Amino acid sequence: MTALSVFDQGPPPPCPAPFNMARYVLARAGELPDKVALAVVTPRGAERWSYGRLERAVLGTAGALVGMGLKPGDRILMRLGNTVEFPILFLAALAVDMVPVPTSSQLTAPEVAGLLPGLGPALVVQGAGVAVPEETPCPVLPAAALAGMHDHAPADYVMGAPDRLGYIIYTSGTSGVARAVMHAHRAIWARRMMWTGWYGLGEADRLLHAGAFNWTYTLGTGLMDPWSIGATALIPGPGADRHTLPLLIRRYGATIFAAAPGVFRQVLATEADLHVPGLRHALSAGEKLPPATARAWRDRSGTPVYEALGMSECSTFVSGSPADPPAPGTAGRPQPGRRIAVLDETTHAPVPIGQPGILAVSRRDPGLMLGYRGAEAEAAARFAGEWFLTGDTVSMAGDGSITYLGRGDDMMNAGGYRVSPLEVEDVLTRHPDIREAAAATLAVKADTEVIAAFYVADAGLDEAALAEGCAARLARYKRPRVFIRVTALPRGANGKIRRKDLRDTHGRRA
Repeated sequence: MTALSVFDQGPPPPCPAPFNMARYVLARAGELPDKVALAVVTPRGAERWSYGRLERAVLGTAGALVGMGLKPGDRILMRLGNTVEFPILFLAALAVDMVPVPTSSQLTAPEVAGLLPGLGPALVVQGAGVAVPEETPCPVLPAAALAGMHDHAPADYVMGAPDRLGYIIYTSGTSGVARAVMHAHRAIWARRMMWTGWYGLGEADRLLHAGAFNWTYTLGTGLMDPWSIGATALIPGPGADRHTLPLLIRRYGATIFAAAPGVFRQVLATEADLHVPGLRHALSAGEKLPPATARAWRDRSGTPVYEALGMSECSTFVSGSPADPPAPGTAGRPQPGRRIAVLDETTHAPVPIGQPGILAVSRRDPGLMLGYRGAEAEAAARFAGEWFLTGDTVSMAGDGSITYLGRGDDMMNAGGYRVSPLEVEDVLTRHPDIREAAAATLAVKADTEVIAAFYVADAGLDEAALAEGCAARLARYKRPRVFIRVTALPRGANGKIRRKDLRDTHGRRA
């Protein structure tokens, strides 16, 4: 009998009921009131928050929100930068069953205005210098007022069903249109599968994350998960950049460093000393980590990078970890407790082991979204039977290892063969003068497409030599026919390469 691409080693323990996400995240505050929960670190010093102080500020802010007349279910649009008020407000709203909605501080006023009709917020909280439309359908609270709310009479945690709405985050997904992803309180419980399945995280760890708070990767991996286990979260403060990150890792004793692949590239480009005796390993997510970047980081720092596959709709679910290192060339295995499959694009049935298909997550997963607010039909289209379709093209080995081949809409077609852009990009970035690269198909005639290689380098490179290097490592049908030097690769707000932009900009010009 042919083995099928399904991974299932049993479900995770059920989420307790009744449940409140904020109470769960801060449960260690009673045992560890004086331990540092958060340090906002800069080369000049650190702002430190103990677990006890953090919980008092959260419950005081929650009490102030109730005192303002806000009710359970009310949505609070968060327009804040990377300050401690971000997680305090986020948890305060959850504590009293309001719905926090974090957004990128880089959004423009017109972009925020486009979110408001579908969201219907009861309150907007605005940080200094962060854009908000001149006209909003609700009050706007300056972030400066939040500090005065910490000492308000504390609220009590509101308990309820684990699957009730907890928070909303925005993602562009594959459509390019911002979608409001609704998550339940239980989503934080699902993240326990990452503790050993990805992080190797323990109470003694000091995890430094180099991302923006509004991003679920930072919010979860950088803050909520360390606090849930009683560890210390380190967040770079104002003025921190790629040049100072190695210093911050050393000075503040980080044991785990987490970032997007682009940050690893930027830090490596500084040629700074990355050897930190206390650093055990690093974590990467957000897009595929180029193998060349992982190799360079390990060579320079002496520590491995464990990457994870995930998305805003379900966080991460496939990863390598210190306890289960990934097989070479793979992204790792499904985290224990996940039920994962690789499905045929047409029939949505599991494909045989080793065959490419669409990565899918079972509906049973407690971290899976409740849906898209205001886009129910689009949410329904992402499901097929028991499966949520991620849109990623992968293959599964017999031991469950997942090889990532690209987004479904990024996969290239060459002479009838499906080609992953990542295979081509890995070969390109082995060239010593190429800093980063992307591959995409280009329409050179009305009925003809070729694989094109886009690269960032200080000067144009000899195309014959590039072609020869590709020929040594790639099958003929996978080799680029066109090489185009660009000053930078187009990226979305989450740092992912926008290959469609390359196709649209350079098509018919090759």
